[in-house]
Amino acid sequence: MEITWWGHATCTVEDSGVRLLTDPVFARRLAHLRRRRGAPPPARAAVADAVLVSHLHADHLHLPSLARLAAGTKLLVPRGAVRAVPGLRRLARLDVVEVGPGDTEKVGPVTVRVVPALHDGRRMPVGPRRSPALGFVVDGRARTYFAGDTGLFDTMAEEAGPVDVALLPVGGWGPGLGHHHLDATRAAEALRRLAPASAVPVHYGTYWPIGLDAVRPHEFHSPGDEFVRKAAVSAPGVRVHLLDHGESVRPEVRR
Repeated sequence: MEITWWGHATCTVEDSGVRLLTDPVFARRLAHLRRRRGAPPPARAAVADAVLVSHLHADHLHLPSLARLAAGTKLLVPRGAVRAVPGLRRLARLDVVEVGPGDTEKVGPVTVRVVPALHDGRRMPVGPRRSPALGFVVDGRARTYFAGDTGLFDTMAEEAGPVDVALLPVGGWGPGLGHHHLDATRAAEALRRLAPASAVPVHYGTYWPIGLDAVRPHEFHSPGDEFVRKAAVSAPGVRVHLLDHGESVRPEVRR
């Protein structure tokens, strides 16, 4: 079982011979955002048996990146996504499946279970509120929870269930975070509640608004290290793997 972090919320989860890719964004620039750390992922990052898209924001559902997927790749998107994002219809060579909380999908020997997230999942800035934000639990040799983009909510641990590895957002792409996001402090509390064997912080230190390099730069650079420090206090039994862009780890599992 192996996790590779490509930057932002983009990860490859390899389990039981299956490659799953989360929220693929391969661009150097995305609207007003510029990739400030880590080279864009190589071509092999787009190789996947299935892709898990947590919500419709363009830094998570990025159509040019999805267009790089091979024909026949299974693409799990929030229910209502095809209606809200017409560009998905141009990706007809992909196996697009709309899902919502409580759904499950088989990908070879692996089961993907869809769980809720606390986030505004619509296509911004004016999309209708018809698509939920999602998290996913990948159940194979390990149980891996990809939280997507989410705030801390009371039933998070109950919805995810027992997990071995947690991929948790710990930052964002701008100088402020709202209630529907996890910062390092809230992510450490989520880790305490989830109590996995291992964790990988994601969704930080990759994209930043053009022209705002000098505005609260610690919000770009420090969330990963801050999460490690806070997790050591909140959840000392969890092994946290702080990855560089493109780095892989074989995390501890209990099974």
